[in-house]
Amino acid sequence: MARTRAADFEDKQRAILSSAADVLAEQGMDKASMAQIARAAGVSKALLYHYYPGKDALIFDIIRTHLSELDAALEQADAPDRAPRERLRILVGAVLECYRDADNYHKVQLNGTPTLPPEQKDEIHAIERRVVRRFSVLLAGLRPDLPAETLMPVTMSLFGMLNWVYMWFRDGGAVTREDYAQIATALVLDGLDGVPAVRSGCVTR
Repeated sequence: MARTRAADFEDKQRAILSSAADVLAEQGMDKASMAQIARAAGVSKALLYHYYPGKDALIFDIIRTHLSELDAALEQADAPDRAPRERLRILVGAVLECYRDADNYHKVQLNGTPTLPPEQKDEIHAIERRVVRRFSVLLAGLRPDLPAETLMPVTMSLFGMLNWVYMWFRDGGAVTREDYAQIATALVLDGLDGVPAVRSGCVTR
């Protein structure tokens, strides 16, 4: 007979993922141990292994959870009825909001994906492609003259700005996430000349 899940299984699993992301981001994929993760999560090693058979499974689920939530957030935020420029700003803002309090999940994605076996990499890359395609299709609509070999570098340059924002951005500073969504959108579409000024958390032209 299959073992019945506890009522709080998903809550405990999410707490374990969060603690594991913290440990993996701090210690690195190689140095972090299941014992360290169990201590950080406040659970026994036996319980940790009940949820995940090993560190590789944890890394995969952290990345899959992070990207799946990003994909779902973009699906919910997308506004095809808006003007293309505003639609892009909304999607950029959704990415930045999804990254809020998820720095360590994001670090595990960047550093842990190369360590995954091929079939797990394929699943992760499939989600990444869905996310990227949503932006590339919109950018193609804004610049239909761009050939594919130019469109992809432009799209990935936008993600380059967003994916490394955790290195410098701090909530509560002069630039809010909403401000930066406008800045990043303007940089991609207009270049430096189109970037609005930010004064005390307010974007001005």
